Amino acid sequence: MCARRFLMVIFVLTLLVVAGAFAVFQYGSEVLVKQALPSVPFEAPKNDTGPDYVRVENWLNLPDTVPPGPADWSPQGATPDRLLGREAATFYIHPTTYLEKDRWNAPLGDKESQDRAALFVRSQASAFQFSRVYAPKYRQAAFGAFLDTGKDAQGALDLAYQDVARAFDRFLVQEPKGPIILVGHSQGALHLTRLLRERVATNPALAKRVVAAYVVGWPVSKAADVPAMGLPACERRAQPGCILSWMSFGEPANIDPFVHVYDGTTGFTGAKRQRGDLLCVNPISGQQTGKATSSANAGTLVPTDDTLADATLQKGLVGAECRGGFLSLSFADDKPPALGPYVLPGNNYHVYDMALFWADIRRDAEERLAAWR
Repeated sequence: MCARRFLMVIFVLTLLVVAGAFAVFQYGSEVLVKQALPSVPFEAPKNDTGPDYVRVENWLNLPDTVPPGPADWSPQGATPDRLLGREAATFYIHPTTYLEKDRWNAPLGDKESQDRAALFVRSQASAFQFSRVYAPKYRQAAFGAFLDTGKDAQGALDLAYQDVARAFDRFLVQEPKGPIILVGHSQGALHLTRLLRERVATNPALAKRVVAAYVVGWPVSKAADVPAMGLPACERRAQPGCILSWMSFGEPANIDPFVHVYDGTTGFTGAKRQRGDLLCVNPISGQQTGKATSSANAGTLVPTDDTLADATLQKGLVGAECRGGFLSLSFADDKPPALGPYVLPGNNYHVYDMALFWADIRRDAEERLAAWR
């Protein structure tokens, strides 16, 4: 894999994986769905055949390893973290990296998808490197699972979540006390919503330990989901113990394909989700309301072609405002940064949800941790 295009590869992978559902509904292509679905039926594996999270090899990142894990990567231009000692622990769930159609869930022994997953840890979870970062491998649902609503797709998602939940249990054994941060993007964010509902919401003592939950690139309804997720939605900067979520769009934004598949679905509370209830927290300001100009952005990851450093951190490139449940982007001098050609139809910046705000996410988490203490 070409190291010179490290972040570019990450972005195009996310494009292929996550954009599929939106492209299908935008262009109405049943052929695309059929071609993307796995060619075999889902078959649940035997009990006790999943990854053993006591074993180091079943983690993409663990704290204090030699050599350092991928989450210890820092972009050029990043300043040292203000918080020392790694007081908090972060549980990070990576997005989909298995692009094959031969099965519904990725095998842990698939080197290509695991290498891709490690790259995601490197570019996303690294924003939380001031903490002890845990990133599990898991039998992720394949690309096709997001283009279908049948039993096979649901079985694949359930199996992936079961691994995530077991990894989380092991994480809690390793981190029995103290502050924790929860992070997921795309498929990882989907599993995080369920983890919040089933583990955090049912355990008040655990909920009190959560500094923040970053549910990025996946829809969360303030009315139909959040009341069942164990934490409130974040409303202000440096507020501890709350949920952040955003989905990034440039202007003019075409959100119709997304709204088409979201409106009317059933939320965790049993109520119907509606577009007007989408949770959007601005990662620059940490608030649901108000506009943050590009000058306030602490740093965007901009890919380089030169070395394994892979990206530079550049300030003041991207502004943002929550508008209608989505994060509306603005750019310094009306010029988008040179992130690459992977903006989705409708000016959907899903691929860059975290890269656009890498330094802001780090700052946000540090401030919420300080408030939690």
